[in-house]
Amino acid sequence: MVTDDYAERHLSFEGCFNFRDIGGYETSNGSAIRWGKYYRAGRQDRMTSKDIERAKQLRIATQIDLRRPDEIREQGRGPFEDLGARYENLAVIPDGGSERLNQLVGDVGISGARYLGYLDFGSEVWLRLFNIFADAANYPILLHCTAGKDRTGVSTAFLLSVLGAGRPIIDADYLMTNRDVERQVDYVQQNFGLPKGYDRSSMLNAAGVPQTAIVDFLDGVDERYGGPIDYLREIGVTNNTFGRIREILLTN
Repeated sequence: MVTDDYAERHLSFEGCFNFRDIGGYETSNGSAIRWGKYYRAGRQDRMTSKDIERAKQLRIATQIDLRRPDEIREQGRGPFEDLGARYENLAVIPDGGSERLNQLVGDVGISGARYLGYLDFGSEVWLRLFNIFADAANYPILLHCTAGKDRTGVSTAFLLSVLGAGRPIIDADYLMTNRDVERQVDYVQQNFGLPKGYDRSSMLNAAGVPQTAIVDFLDGVDERYGGPIDYLREIGVTNNTFGRIREILLTN
């Protein structure tokens, strides 16, 4: 069953958006995902001093950054390394990759086809990601990209699939991004002004996600590989790794 528990899982920071805990989701075997283990978010470099004090309480052990190197150079890494987290950069899209994606699938914006294109950059990132997930010493984990919705959304959809969450839960978690969009656009407009060529309406649209994107992505993974778990097995993630991840993240 999918319930509207956004307020319970969303962490409202002043300078960081789309920051959520995936704890509490029920799985097909009757377990639930543990709270306080896995957080997903957008960039953290604009966190305020008040935000950082609150972030300390999360005791993040590993920060997994899915951004391109050029994004990291421009935006910085945020405060979590200084708070004691180990930092890992797993660039889902390499430098220059956005242009290659446009060539492969067209400049179609947020779509399942674009998400499937992430997998065409190679399997190393995904294999490394799930090996990190399989080590209890790495938790709590913060996984993020720039907006916390596309690369983070795909990665979290894979993880939720491994944990046994159903498609309705995966879809609902992905769409929770849209609940923090107005606050994010207000922040950008008040502090930096809207980007050139954007009005408020187009910015709200760009900052959100359509349900069709995650549905089409997962349907595409099913069609190409047999499903998310089959894809991960194909690239070298073992049943032992899946088992360790479930042991760490699921209640008994």
